[in-house]
Amino acid sequence: MKQYKTVNNLVGWLTFIIAATVYCMTIEPTASFWDCPEFITTGYKLEVGHPPGAPFFMLTANLFSQFASDATTVAKMVNYMSALMSGACILFLFWSITHLVRKLIIKDENNITTGQLITIMGSGLVGALVYTFSDTFWFSAVEGEVYAYSSLFTAVVFWLILKWEDVADQPHSDRWIILIAYLTGLSIGVHLLNLLCLPAIVLVYYYKKVPNANAKGSLLALFGSMVLVGIVLYGIVPGVVKVGGWFELLFVNSMGLPFNTGVIVYIIILAASIIWGVYESYTETSRPRMNISFMLTIALLGIPFYGHGASSVIIGIIVLAALGLYLFAKKLDQKYQISARTMNTALLCTMMIMVGYSSYALIVIRSTANTPMDQNSPEDIFTLGEYLGREQYGTRPLFYGQAYSSKVELEVKDGYCVPVEANSTTKYIRKEKTSADEKDSYIEVPGRVEYKYAQNMLFPRMYSSAHAAQYKGWVDINGVDVPYDECGNAIMVNIPTQWENIKFFFRYQLNFMYWRYFMWNFAGRQNDLQGSGEIEHGNWITGIPFIDNWLVGDQSLLPQELKDNKGHNVFYCLPLLLGIIGLLWQAYRGQKGVQQFWVVFFLFFMTGIAIVLYLNQTPAQPRERDYAYAGSFYAFAIWVGMGVAGIIRMLRDYAKMQELPAAVLASVLCLFVPIQMAGQTWDDHDRSGRFVARDFGQNYLMTLQEEGNPIIYTNGDNDTFPLWYNQETEGFRTDARTCNLSYLQTDWYIDQMKRPAYDSPSLPITWDRVEYVEGQNEYISIRPEMKALIDSYFKQANELAAQGDTTILSLVHSIFGENPYELKEIINRWMLGKNDQLKELLKKTGKEIQLPLIPTDSIVMKIDKEAVRRSGMKIPEALGDSIPEYMTITLRDANGNPKRALYKSELMMLEMLANANWERPIYMAITVGSENHLGMGNHFTQEGLAYRFTPFDTDKLDSKIDSEKMYDNLMNKFKFGGIDKPGIYIDENVMRMCYTHRRIFTQLVGQLIKEGKKDKALAALDYAEKMIPAINVPYDWANGAFQMAESYYQLGQNEKANKIIDELANKSLEYMIWYLSLNDNQLAIASENFVYNASLLDAEVRLMEKYKSEELAKHYSTQLDQLYNEYVTRMKGK
Repeated sequence: MKQYKTVNNLVGWLTFIIAATVYCMTIEPTASFWDCPEFITTGYKLEVGHPPGAPFFMLTANLFSQFASDATTVAKMVNYMSALMSGACILFLFWSITHLVRKLIIKDENNITTGQLITIMGSGLVGALVYTFSDTFWFSAVEGEVYAYSSLFTAVVFWLILKWEDVADQPHSDRWIILIAYLTGLSIGVHLLNLLCLPAIVLVYYYKKVPNANAKGSLLALFGSMVLVGIVLYGIVPGVVKVGGWFELLFVNSMGLPFNTGVIVYIIILAASIIWGVYESYTETSRPRMNISFMLTIALLGIPFYGHGASSVIIGIIVLAALGLYLFAKKLDQKYQISARTMNTALLCTMMIMVGYSSYALIVIRSTANTPMDQNSPEDIFTLGEYLGREQYGTRPLFYGQAYSSKVELEVKDGYCVPVEANSTTKYIRKEKTSADEKDSYIEVPGRVEYKYAQNMLFPRMYSSAHAAQYKGWVDINGVDVPYDECGNAIMVNIPTQWENIKFFFRYQLNFMYWRYFMWNFAGRQNDLQGSGEIEHGNWITGIPFIDNWLVGDQSLLPQELKDNKGHNVFYCLPLLLGIIGLLWQAYRGQKGVQQFWVVFFLFFMTGIAIVLYLNQTPAQPRERDYAYAGSFYAFAIWVGMGVAGIIRMLRDYAKMQELPAAVLASVLCLFVPIQMAGQTWDDHDRSGRFVARDFGQNYLMTLQEEGNPIIYTNGDNDTFPLWYNQETEGFRTDARTCNLSYLQTDWYIDQMKRPAYDSPSLPITWDRVEYVEGQNEYISIRPEMKALIDSYFKQANELAAQGDTTILSLVHSIFGENPYELKEIINRWMLGKNDQLKELLKKTGKEIQLPLIPTDSIVMKIDKEAVRRSGMKIPEALGDSIPEYMTITLRDANGNPKRALYKSELMMLEMLANANWERPIYMAITVGSENHLGMGNHFTQEGLAYRFTPFDTDKLDSKIDSEKMYDNLMNKFKFGGIDKPGIYIDENVMRMCYTHRRIFTQLVGQLIKEGKKDKALAALDYAEKMIPAINVPYDWANGAFQMAESYYQLGQNEKANKIIDELANKSLEYMIWYLSLNDNQLAIASENFVYNASLLDAEVRLMEKYKSEELAKHYSTQLDQLYNEYVTRMKGK
């Protein structure tokens, strides 16, 4: 046994070295896209990231950041942390596999044969290395995100329960359980995924403690494990906040003490209660005191108080009463009583969970310090509760609820038809003080309101009204008509049937959003292009032609760009087959094998399919979500390792081989599986030398004017987090301020924007906090009919003034302002209600007109001409030196329809526009959707990756691009993250940003050609070709390649133009040929894509003809006609 332990440790550390070396070699040297820049920043500066936060990740990342030589290498150190933790995860996976295999093949642990040793080591090595080189895990291992850390916690706690199994009969073995509880508490400060290991842990505990375990006992153990998950997830995590909130209200509101006094007292009492309970259960001097201390701890943890409001108190009292009856029952059989040791262990575990969970104190502490990034500002127990509950993300039905077409139930109240509330909550927020000597206090305000739906179904999978079209794209929905009472008006509502609902679950949620990812890791991946069910994007394949041809068409006929995609990985289903062999081998190894199978299965299920059930995902996800299921793939990797033992068993049974040669042969052959996987997956996971996220983030900031402390509005993760990372971590352009519009709807974010940050002064927002606090001015209605009232007053006043009586005109001016539709007048008088005369006048109309409102759909803004000239913005040539007196802001949505209201973020944008006075430049990132442009797109001038707000109608004045600034930015300032290096890996997210950069080059070139600056235009085109080469970023219509070709033609560079247009046309042709190679059903599904590519090829041929490339045009024109005729013939035949 001693020799076994030595070998097991040595080979285990060898797997760690292999995995850690691979990951360290392939890490991204800086931040990646999505959440990574934010997590790295929160670690480096200990700032507050998005809910529910990851405080323990922050602390560990901060430790690793101390090894950075300068700010530019902080991200690299955090990425190294992920790499090393991922390597450690592989180490514990190896040890878990060897433990499980050893338990199944070794009968006498003091007499292990060489063949058995090789079998165990071979199983561990193959399983661990297969997971090392799997697609999903490797992706998370090389970037600074929480998923690598979370995977390590999963691996460690699973290994610890197996370790406990070895020593369970020894004294003090419960210390392993307590350690697991501590790590579980710590894992909450990284990600909640680790809690899903608890069912597997409970099963191991049950099978060890009950030698004659049966199915009934196993089910009861599973039920108990689910209760345990619920206790932690829905009891301790929110319960501590809830009870702490009660203490806070008592000490602050009732006793008049400062904020957070109650929380401090609560923590002291909770700690004392746990210690008392541990002491009483350890000494066993008094059973009643032991029971009371236990009940007090349970109550203080908030476990019984499930729900909201008074109902949670009632539920808590009932649960505590039931617990008390159980604990103090005198006639209860002793075997059903909770023992002192069990109670002691439970209390110690609870204490350890709380110690780990206490890392969330960091969030409150840092939020109180008002860090520059302070998302949700969780600086007290109540805001921390919202932060932990991720309340900003809303809810979704799981077991029973509405369908996407369901209507809210209505009722008549006071003569009005109003929606029926199913559940409404209140919450406590800090009261805004009106004087400095006012005591701290909280006030109760309305919280989230959920409405009752008239049409509901079991297990609702298609519930989001915003995704109705996407649901219908995945499932043919005929639905069923059901009656709906619309306050006396009977109508019919069509909702999907239960079967259609189930079909969506299997087809999209289970198959597309889980099984597809599973097969990526153990069968093969078609490419790394995110798909929506298309036959050529992101599917799983095997590398076995007849299977792939049946699944997704003839892969040999794929367009060349898809064949060359580095995400094209084929494993020939070898890991999958090993896993199937392994789970069958395990399940048929007697009672112990069956027990092990259920342990691994529930680890597999809870970290995979259970997450699918819980997430209830809608179609059109913004990114692939395979990282969420890494724990499930981890569990399957255990079976993959056991597949080696299964093959050895088959070689001995069917080939009659001896144990040692069979073990050596199987282990060596099976090692080729992870080696083959490494060969396939290396090129699409090697991010070394790629600085794209950092550099492209800097490009946004370099677009901004260097003087004047500019502001840039962003909206999404990938146009916000890289900018924050550059400013917060690397200290780049700290004079500018990045303002995320999706956050600008909240009071806590406006608070932050009103504070200076580094070299940037506060944003020009003058509203008092009471004017934008939550619940106040969430939106303001637009009432253009009010113009008639205002105009009538001005008309009468002007008529009297013409007769010499200016008294009324002065009064009208004092009420409405000299220009009633001017932006500042509307903000001060109509939005903020700062004019009492206006309020009185509106009361006297008798029309129940109440402020705030916006009395026009067309706001004017007086232009400070000298400020415009000083600002540095481009003044359109058509104006000469003439600057208009006013600009007009038309309140329309992205489709040109009149807006009915402006939301808080839009109100803040108007406020900043009114106060910046053009001298503080304001920009809008070009990646922000037009729905967030405030209807001001006709006032934008592009200077790079951002539009600058101007007072000019740039559409009418043909001044959409400032070519001089944009040329300087793109040619002299912008960086390109190493995408010009041959062979660098560019995944789809990075490719999208590369597309954006190529497009802005074509926009610049088009403007330069229009201005007659052909030398600059040619230089810009050639520079774009150099820095964004087609070998890494293939030509595509979506990235402006067509415009590049046309520009080269216009500049007389026909050879360069022909090269681009030839590649574009050949690409369209390849896609058309590919679609026609499909069977009729597949072609019908892909018909829109075929027609789209045909239209592209037609446009490309026309461009060739326009610029006299007749030979090229004829070549493609003939094939276009031939292929389109074939398509029409096949579609007619259907």
